[in-house]
Amino acid sequence: MFNLSRYFSTVSFILIVLAAGVLGPLYRQLSLQQITELAESRNVAMAQIFENSLRLPLEQLLVASLGRDGDYLRNSFEVAVLRENVIALMRNTSVVQVKIYNRLGVMVFSLDPRQIGEERLRHPGFRTAMAGLVDSDLEFFATFESFAGERKEIHVLSSYIPAVGSGGGVEGVFELYQEVTPFMHQLQRSLWWVTAGVFVVFALLFLMQYAVVRRAQRILEEQEGKITAARDTLELQVEARTEELKRTNLQLQGEIGERRQAESKLNYLVYHDPLTGLANRRCFIERLEKSLRESAEQGYQMAVLFVDLDQFKQVNDSLGHGVGDELLVSVAARLTEQLRLVDMLARLGGDEFICLIEHVRDEDEVAIVANEIIDAFDTPFRLGDHELFLSASVGISLFPRDGASVLELMRNADSAMYRAKAIGRGNFHFYTPEMTVDAQARIRMENLLRRAVEHGELRIHLQPQVDASSRRLLGAEALVRWESPELGPVMPSRFIPLAEDSGIIVPLGNWVLRETCRQVAEWAARGFLVPTISVNLSVKQLERPEFVKVLGEIIDETGIEPSRLKLELTESVLMGVGDPQAVLERLGELGIGLALDDFGTGYSSLSYLKMLPIQQLKIDRSFVTGIGRSRGDEAIIRTVMQLAASLSFEVVAEGVETQEQAEFLATLGCHQLQGDLHGQAVPPGEFFARWAGRP
Repeated sequence: MFNLSRYFSTVSFILIVLAAGVLGPLYRQLSLQQITELAESRNVAMAQIFENSLRLPLEQLLVASLGRDGDYLRNSFEVAVLRENVIALMRNTSVVQVKIYNRLGVMVFSLDPRQIGEERLRHPGFRTAMAGLVDSDLEFFATFESFAGERKEIHVLSSYIPAVGSGGGVEGVFELYQEVTPFMHQLQRSLWWVTAGVFVVFALLFLMQYAVVRRAQRILEEQEGKITAARDTLELQVEARTEELKRTNLQLQGEIGERRQAESKLNYLVYHDPLTGLANRRCFIERLEKSLRESAEQGYQMAVLFVDLDQFKQVNDSLGHGVGDELLVSVAARLTEQLRLVDMLARLGGDEFICLIEHVRDEDEVAIVANEIIDAFDTPFRLGDHELFLSASVGISLFPRDGASVLELMRNADSAMYRAKAIGRGNFHFYTPEMTVDAQARIRMENLLRRAVEHGELRIHLQPQVDASSRRLLGAEALVRWESPELGPVMPSRFIPLAEDSGIIVPLGNWVLRETCRQVAEWAARGFLVPTISVNLSVKQLERPEFVKVLGEIIDETGIEPSRLKLELTESVLMGVGDPQAVLERLGELGIGLALDDFGTGYSSLSYLKMLPIQQLKIDRSFVTGIGRSRGDEAIIRTVMQLAASLSFEVVAEGVETQEQAEFLATLGCHQLQGDLHGQAVPPGEFFARWAGRP
């Protein structure tokens, strides 16, 4: 018999331990949070006092420190004056240490002179403060050097606080250390009392409930004896009758069972996807038709969600259809697990799934389901030795707002899915009437672009890259242009993203590579040597396993010297490739150069950058246009130049349009310039006419 007393004792003990284990840390965490917030507010107030009382010497020090080393700062008059004032303000307060940094991350003041000149530019707390926020951290020190001398076993709260200049901008950062040791000791005493109180309360509750359970256990044991005797008698009677019925109906039951099994299997195959076990297109359409009739009669809303996997084609192409089928089964299982509010989930075919939600109240309810679908892909799929990362794009149409028929709702949900993909992977979007017009225009332009690649409507234009001082030609960048008979001149910003989404970018990119290499090799045969020619690469090209082989064939076919070819990649392209270092090393083995385009506009990882086999950085035009207008852009350019010098990278500045920009870049050591100041992108004939005769 089930032992209720033992079960209760075990479960209650576990619950008591868990409750104590949760309440103690929770109380401690809340207390620490309260102490941290209180101490942080005091640090902020103290920093405000420093700013109000010492604004003039502080601003003078922050300005004078720019570009100065530690020895200069330690011996400066401003630091000495500021130290006396700070110590006077800190008397009779709990602040034990003060440090001040300029906006370049250099420590310009500390009560410990040895620390002056240290650099904190990459410190998370410093970056947070430079963004206008406060960052604090509670720490314990066995020994701590305060302005009053060495302290033993001390708890302090350190805060990074922005120092706002008279102009309203953040000119530097305070780092204040406040002693919170008394608060921590009081917290420990309170924690012991709370733990003891919780234990006593739970012990009393356990004893009272245990007495009740023991009484219930005795009643159950008495009832079990009576039930067992009656059950034994009944089982003997049922067994005799059952044997009689089995002998009589055995043959009939077998025939009925076989027929039902066959009908069930046939019905399953007609209405279910054989791979995933989900409902198929036919089943979904019939269910949607039935729901449309019911919703029209009862007046409720419905939602159709079209789900498309973003990276499934790459898995199929690289790992094979076997792994692709396993992945689809895993996706179906995870979606079935995650989705609780969906009335029906079906697979339409390939990597497309579709959901139906009936009795929808508003868009927010549907958005919750769409987010659940997207969140289901946060965890990678593990298939054997493979760990695969996917995301999904979701398009949504609502009945009756977005359509009154099955065809309209499914088509409009599909259009909304494409809009979600355009926003970025892992998004959802509701259908709008404009999408139908956009979809038609997109289809037309895609068809025209495919024809343009096949019929030779594309052209290569070249923009020079010149020496900043001598204006000697150092290289050129190849840019593709499209002159459509139907649309006229089409900007690259319109057709390049379309080519990326549709896959046309692969043949388009290969054509640009082949045509550029052919043109440069032809000029070389005529005696006109372009030192280097740069060509942009798409992530779609790098993802293709045969790309390196194709590139080698283009080099052999055109006869171009590999050293004259330079491939430009953006940071987003590198992040989109599974193993970028291996791919770039294979490209480098061909003897071609590699450049990182639009540097600084993406999520740059400096530790990652130093490992990549690239030789050149390109400063994005968005920073160059800020020269003379934005101190921030100028500071970024200086930083890029310093970084490039330390890593021995060449630097090319894009978008140089004025002499002022060129002179600024030249003074920083950027000797390769590209932009309208030295020549726009022009057809090969014009490029040859201008540069062929120049030394």
